[in-house]
Amino acid sequence: MIAFVEATVLTIGLNGKSDALKNLPINVLKMQSGFEAARSLKNTKIDSVICKWDLDDMKGGEFLRRLKMVKPNIPTIALIRAGDIAQEIQARSIGVSAVLTEETDDSLFTEMVANILSLNVNVE
Repeated sequence: MIAFVEATVLTIGLNGKSDALKNLPINVLKMQSGFEAARSLKNTKIDSVICKWDLDDMKGGEFLRRLKMVKPNIPTIALIRAGDIAQEIQARSIGVSAVLTEETDDSLFTEMVANILSLNVNVE
């Protein structure tokens, strides 16, 4: 079976969590730093962004804040610390598409990405 890539998703600071997306018909670009990700946005067409709220080089959702200022309609998912209501409120206030905790299991994570990208796939 041939799977056609339907979207390019940029993941930032997710470490191995990005591997959960391997069965979706998407191209996953994995970055660890916000500055590296910002550079890639200039050169690559990105359809969606999944970002850890606190990156090593950009704390407090700085990357997502900057992204939403220049690309307010891009689908985004923020990964926050479990139980951190302040992070959740801040993420929702900048207009991310979804907020998940870093501990979200892989099936829910994959399902959320598929829903946000309107992918017509069965997620198991």
